[in-house]
Parts: sequence; C-alpha cells; structure tokens
Amino acid sequence: MNNENIPRIVIEAKKKWRLFDFKELIQYKDLLYFFVLRDITVLYKQTVLGFMWAILNPVFQMVIFSVIFGSLAKISSDGIPYPIFSFTAILPFNYFSQSLSGASASLIGNAGVFTKVYFPRIIIPLTPVISKLADFFIAFLILIAMMIYYNIVPNMNIVFLPLLILLMILTSSGIGMWLSSLSIQYRDVKFAISFITTFLLYAAPVVFPASLVLEKFGYTYYLLYGIYPMAGVIEGFRSSLLGFNPMPWDLILMGSISSVIFFITGAFYFKRTERIFADVA
Repeated sequence: MNNENIPRIVIEAKKKWRLFDFKELIQYKDLLYFFVLRDITVLYKQTVLGFMWAILNPVFQMVIFSVIFGSLAKISSDGIPYPIFSFTAILPFNYFSQSLSGASASLIGNAGVFTKVYFPRIIIPLTPVISKLADFFIAFLILIAMMIYYNIVPNMNIVFLPLLILLMILTSSGIGMWLSSLSIQYRDVKFAISFITTFLLYAAPVVFPASLVLEKFGYTYYLLYGIYPMAGVIEGFRSSLLGFNPMPWDLILMGSISSVIFFITGAFYFKRTERIFADVA
C-alpha cells in the first residue's frame, strides 16, 4: 500500500484563544439538549409527586417565611402582602441556589464521561443552569395564581422581566463556572455549598426589602449592596410583577456590572483549568 494514500490527522492548538467557541457549542447542541433533558428527568424519577416538588418546595418556604418573618418578626414588606412578597423573591433565588448546587457538583458527577470522550467541557456546568429553568417556570405558575388571588395586575415594568431573567441566568452561569472548576480541584466546595447558599439566601432581600438597607445604612451602602446581583434581580422581580415600587435601576446596574465580571472571570478560570480536569477527577 502506498503510504501517501493513508489519511493523516493532524491535531493543532487553536490559534486564537476564546472564552467560548460558539461554533463548537452549536455543533454539540444535541449533546447539551440530552444533558439538560437527563438532568430534568433524573431529578424526579421514581418520585411519587414528580414535578409537584418544584411547586411544594417554594410554597413551603413561603409559608415558613410568612409565619416567622411576616407574622412574628413583623418585617416590613413595603405594603405588599407578605406571602406574595416573599414568594416573588423565593422564585428567582431558588433558581439561583439550585443552579449553583448543580453546577458545583456537575464536573464530579460527570467525570466518567468527559475523561473518556471529547466534547466542550463548558457544557457540563451550563447544564444545571439551563435545566433548573424548568422548575423556575413551573413554580412561576403559582406566582401567577397568587397575583390573581391578591388582585395584583402588573404595570408597564413587566416588559423588563426578560432582562431580569437573563441577568439571573448570567449570574448563575458565571458563579457556577467558578464553583464547578473549584470543586473538582478542592472537594471542600462540596461541603461548603450548603453553607454558601444559606448565607446568600439571608444576604439577599428575600425576607426583607432592599429599602431596609437604604434606611439603615444610607445610599452608599445601598449601592454597594447592589454588587450582589441577586439583590437587583429580586427587587426587580417585585417591581416588574407586583408594581408596588419603581424599578431599582441603581441596584440592577450594579448587579449587571458584577454579573458580567463573574461571568467573564468564571469562563476564564474554567478555560484555564479545564486541561487538568481529567487528571484530578
């Protein structure tokens, strides 16, 4: 056989460094779809209530918060009925915390896959960020029912809701990439994630309004509080859906800046460390 006729495969380093190879991600879109579908179906597989858990979990939290913080502690809710005040915040925060928990464990849970076959590793931490949207939109139906019950009609601020959802996803993706990269190198992250999400819950304006920070500490600290992206997202959800207060554009702007920073640095760190994932998995 003539050696000149034997096909040769040459593997070369990419000439241009990029945070994301979008062309490659498009090529593997079917794999991403499979991972997301698997993430959704496996979570509630062999459960009696199935997707009802996506509703029961936030509803149970709302009841607890309403009794403890609304009735007993008498925390201000800016004139909004406390159950819907808290539920409107629980909805985006639960998505955020569940995405972080899923992303932090994603590389460890899929080590048997990415150590044997090549595909863009970034698909792995992005999977829970996308799959948790299913729970988010299921629970959103309860929020709509509560708005009907309390006779709350959104105003024009409702048009900004997609922007807030995008900011919520961007924040979860950025921090999720950080946590997934760190957790596969340092297994302490797996034990710390429950503490981290609990801390982030009570740091966010879930059981109290962000205006309380403004009243207690002044506008400078209020702006600094906005560095936490979920503060602007949660207050924005309340403004766009319930319409009791104007849109908190100052918080949203600060949160957008920090969210973009989280996303870029998270993607950079993930890209920088992914070459060692197979060695430490």
